[in-house]
Amino acid sequence: MAEIEALRGDVLPAGIRARFVDGINGLRMHVLEAGYETPGRPCLLLLHGFPELAYSWRKVMLPLAAAGFHVVAPDQRGYGRTTGWNADYDGDLAPFRYLNIVRDSLGLVAALGHRQVAAVIGHDFGSPIAAYCGLIRPDVFRKVALLSAPFAGPPDLPFATDGQPSPAPAADIHAALAALPRPRKHYHWYYSTRAADADMRHCRQGIHAFLRAYYHHKSADWRAIRPFRLQAWRADELARMPTYYIMDLGENMAETVAKEMPGPAEAAACRWLGEAELAVYSAEFARTGFQGGLNWYRCRTNGRFAAELQIFSGRRIEVPTLFMAGEADWGVYQTPGDFEKMQTAACARMLGCHLLPGAGHWVQQEQPEPVARLLRDFLAAG
Repeated sequence: MAEIEALRGDVLPAGIRARFVDGINGLRMHVLEAGYETPGRPCLLLLHGFPELAYSWRKVMLPLAAAGFHVVAPDQRGYGRTTGWNADYDGDLAPFRYLNIVRDSLGLVAALGHRQVAAVIGHDFGSPIAAYCGLIRPDVFRKVALLSAPFAGPPDLPFATDGQPSPAPAADIHAALAALPRPRKHYHWYYSTRAADADMRHCRQGIHAFLRAYYHHKSADWRAIRPFRLQAWRADELARMPTYYIMDLGENMAETVAKEMPGPAEAAACRWLGEAELAVYSAEFARTGFQGGLNWYRCRTNGRFAAELQIFSGRRIEVPTLFMAGEADWGVYQTPGDFEKMQTAACARMLGCHLLPGAGHWVQQEQPEPVARLLRDFLAAG
């Protein structure tokens, strides 16, 4: 099999290059770079989420480079043109756990010759990785910006349990969701199933149409979106979220978002994700499938790796932190209480918390100008 090439320059804005960095924790990592022409610039590390790529940062990379930074966005483990990971559902999950992906980030920064980065910036599932980068290695990751996914801190260790009765087991949220009058299921646990990759990769409408509907449904273009705070992690409350989070029990994700597929005219008018841009995503996921990214969800839902994160129980992110999300993004509220805990407990130096009008979940693509402006202001702050 021929070795895969870096992303073609004709699909990238002028001034952004694509290349590979070898020997990164077992990976050959595909990265996009801006501001690389001048040696010695401070580094920014941009970490994407699901189902995305380094390409999702293309609209903010040049404005950040113009502010004097070496801007680096990798295809993360499990995604795009980065290789060295295993997509087998029955393979070892351990490489996809949080701490190993933090190791990927640290290894990339070191390989590029940076002993520090000015900020690590993460979106969606890249947000908790950025958070743990800053929490674990504040000497390297000097600031942290979190987009769309609040960070509530590492899992707590049980405290003052000596001599106390064992706590009652938590209620089965999945049974409660399935027992609702309109039976439902949580998308994290659906994404952890063996069927999820094939459901999306081989869906009836094709990957391109699936991704168009998925990105539309979670964007501010979907007019029905009206996020609000939920009261509790309880089935009746969770079921108030859209079906891309709390799915109908008998449907897969491709079937779920197909109901919200924009018409041809609306899709053609999408100013933040044109057909040629969408084709970059659909071509990559048609080639790789989704299992690499889905393995991140499996690490979260199976509980196997929670204990190693409890090593950091009680620790906060001590470096300056910024949060931003789209005003029309349910991701802010999908886990009740996390948005508030991030601001009051998990981050010692929260310098700003912004919900941007005109954006849903894909905030750095839907509203790149205000995102870049807020990041530049954050980076300039002491």
